[in-house]
Amino acid sequence: MIGWRWSALLLSLVSVSALADGVAQMQAFLKEVRSARGSFEQRVIAQSGGKAQVSSGSFALQRPGQFRWSYEKPYAQLLVSDGKQMWSYDPDLKQVVVKAVGKALAGSPAEFLSGGDIDKHFQVGAGGTADGLEFVDATPRSETSGFTRVRIGFAGQRPVLMELHDSFGQITLLRFTRFESNPSLPGETFRFVPPKGADVIGD
Repeated sequence: MIGWRWSALLLSLVSVSALADGVAQMQAFLKEVRSARGSFEQRVIAQSGGKAQVSSGSFALQRPGQFRWSYEKPYAQLLVSDGKQMWSYDPDLKQVVVKAVGKALAGSPAEFLSGGDIDKHFQVGAGGTADGLEFVDATPRSETSGFTRVRIGFAGQRPVLMELHDSFGQITLLRFTRFESNPSLPGETFRFVPPKGADVIGD
């Protein structure tokens, strides 16, 4: 019985240590990484299951609030923020949607990467360890965010995996690769001029 109690205590201590690591890695990432770039793969899994929708592309970000998220396969789509406005461009539709960054990012998972006010919009807690990653669990404080839960897996103070649960029961998995911290990014990375002939909608 004593051995069992010691084993339970040790497992509890290991669990608490692992939980703290996820939050600590997130805090270090937000504090030390001012810019980043890399590649991503996105898998969207419907509530009903079935084959996941897979897409991939590249990203760049610079705090506060600047980012470039480029879907390249299987279809092109571009999201660009200069810190004040965010443009969403669909080349196939020849359409650009413009929103103020505050409205577009508030309560969204993108705040974790772009350096938004996370504590204001999310309740954050430790999420344990799995597959060599230290996880953070985040619950949106607002029911209008469109998401019910966000899990982020860190390794080496870098986000490796984001698991997004939305209000429709859909799960989106984002895996980051070739992640480069604090590169020098040219200013035009975060500028966008609507192509000639494109419909522009929004702010």
